[in-house]
Amino acid sequence: MTAVMANGNWDPALSRLLVSLEEARQVLPSSEEEFGFLSDLLQSKELHALVKVHNKIISNGKDEKFHPTLSNSMQIALEVLDVIGPRVGLREECKEIFMLLQKPHIQGLLCAHDAVAQKDYFPRLPEIPLEVDEDEETIKIVQLVKSNEPLGATIKTDEETGKIVIARIMHGGAADRSGLIHVGDEVCEVNGINVEGKTPNDVLKILQNSEGTITFKLVPADGKVGIRESKVRVRAHFDYTSATDPYIPCKEAGLDFVKGDVLHIVSQDDAYWWQARKEGDRNMRAGLIPSRALQERRILHERTQQDKTGEEAENDDFDREEIATYEEVAKLYPRPGLHRPVVLIGPPGVGRNELKRRLIATDQEKYKTPIPYTSRPVRHGEVNGKEYFFVTREKMEEEIEAGKFIEFGEYKGNLYGTSAESVKSLVNAGYVCILNPHYQALKMLRIPQLKPYIIYIKPPPFNVLKETRNAAYARSTFDENNSRGFTDEEFHEMLHSSERIEFLYGHLFDEVIENADLSAAFEQLVRAVNRVETEPLWVPASWVQ
Repeated sequence: MTAVMANGNWDPALSRLLVSLEEARQVLPSSEEEFGFLSDLLQSKELHALVKVHNKIISNGKDEKFHPTLSNSMQIALEVLDVIGPRVGLREECKEIFMLLQKPHIQGLLCAHDAVAQKDYFPRLPEIPLEVDEDEETIKIVQLVKSNEPLGATIKTDEETGKIVIARIMHGGAADRSGLIHVGDEVCEVNGINVEGKTPNDVLKILQNSEGTITFKLVPADGKVGIRESKVRVRAHFDYTSATDPYIPCKEAGLDFVKGDVLHIVSQDDAYWWQARKEGDRNMRAGLIPSRALQERRILHERTQQDKTGEEAENDDFDREEIATYEEVAKLYPRPGLHRPVVLIGPPGVGRNELKRRLIATDQEKYKTPIPYTSRPVRHGEVNGKEYFFVTREKMEEEIEAGKFIEFGEYKGNLYGTSAESVKSLVNAGYVCILNPHYQALKMLRIPQLKPYIIYIKPPPFNVLKETRNAAYARSTFDENNSRGFTDEEFHEMLHSSERIEFLYGHLFDEVIENADLSAAFEQLVRAVNRVETEPLWVPASWVQ
C-alpha cells in the first residue's frame, strides 16, 4: 500500500479509495478475501490506465475546441450527393467529390464521427436503486401528458402471472421519448385505479377517459435495456390498411402503406409485428406493420383458399415464384460513365419495340441495344457482328447450358438469343443499354452485376386499348406478316398476359408506364431514363454492399 501511495502519478481518487478500504478492513476483519480482491483491483495497472484515459477524455471535453459542430455529417453527405449528382457531367470538381463521398472509408469515417458526436458509445445500464431492501418490490411512478398523439405503447396480459405488462414501445412515441417506460414493465395503477384482474381493453378504456396528465404506477421489468433503431429500409410489395386488419394488437398504432412505399424498419424484435416509419416522413413515431414471416403466412393461406375454391386456374407457377412481401433496399447513386441498363417488360403487342426504337433514335451514340446471337447460316450481304453474331448451334447450346444467355428461343429450327456478356460490354463502354426481353428473362437480368432499371409497359383497359390501336391503324404483332390489325381476341390475350406478368413479376418493376397514348408513354419513358441517369434511386440492398 505504501509503495503505491508513494507513486506521484497515482490518481488521487484511487488513493482515497485505498485508504478507505484499509480503514474498513480494520473494522471488518472477517471479510479478508473480499478486501484482498478489491485491494488488488484498485492497485492494478489496467485500472490505473483506464482512469487516466477517463480523466483525459473529461479534461478534453471541457475544451470548446473538442466539441463537435454537428452530429449528422453522414446525412449531410447524402444530401450533398443528391445536390451534385445532376452536375457531375458539368464540372470535374463535382465528379471528384461525388465519387469521394461514396467511398466506403469516407462514409465509415463520417458514421464513426456521428457516433462519437452523439455519444452513442456510452453503455446503456439499468438504473440502480439505492438503499432498497432485497425483498422489497421496486415501484416507479411515471407521468405522461396526454395529447392528440397516441402514448406509443401497447399492453398485454402476461400468460404466466396474469398481470398487465407493457408489450411493446413504439419508437419515437411519447413513451419512448420519456425513457421511463420499458417492455416488460408491470402496470399496477393508472391514475390511481388498480388494474389487477382487469383486461387490456379495460385499461385502454381508463386511458381513453383520462385527460391531461396520466400517472402510471409500474413495477420495472428485470434486465430492461435501451432500444436502438435499426437502419434497415425495405420496399413494400403489397398494400396494408391497419383499420381492416383483425389481428393487429392495436389499430391506433398501425402504419398504413401502399405497394412501392419505402419503409424504415426501426425494430424487428417482435416475430409478427415490426415497427416502421415511412421513409422521409417527418412523423418520428413508428407504427406497427406485419412482419415478413406473418405476411408470407397470410399470402400462403390466401392462395390455399383460392386453390380450394377454384379461383385460380393457373397456379402452376405459384410454388416456383417467391412470395413478395418486403425487399431490403438502399440508395444507389448515379455512376458517371457507368449507366444502368433500361429493361422494357410487357406483354406481346403492347408497344415495347416502338418505344425502344423511338428512344434509341433520340441519340444513337448514347442508347444501344445488344446484338443478338443466332445459329442460322449467314445470308448474302450480312456481316458478322452487325445485325447478328453467327455461331454454331453446338456452341450456342453449350453457352445456353452454362447460363451465359439472359434469353433465348428457337424460330424455324434456328436458335436466337441475347448474351449477358454483350449487355455488360455495352455498359462498360459507357452506353445506356436498352433491352426489351421476354419477362422470364428478368431473373437473369436483375443481378448486382447489371443493376437494371426495369420499366413495365402496361396496356390500358380493353375499350381504350381497342380504340387507340384501331385509331392508329396498329398492325397486329400476332400476325407473322403484320398485314392486319388486332382482333378482339388478341386484345383480350394481351390483357390476360399482362395480368399474369404483373402477378408473377410485379415486385421486380421499378416503374410502370401505361401505353394508352404512344406519345404520352414515350415522354414518360424519356423522363424515367433521365431520372435513372441523374438521381439516386432505391435498389436491392445487395447491389450497393
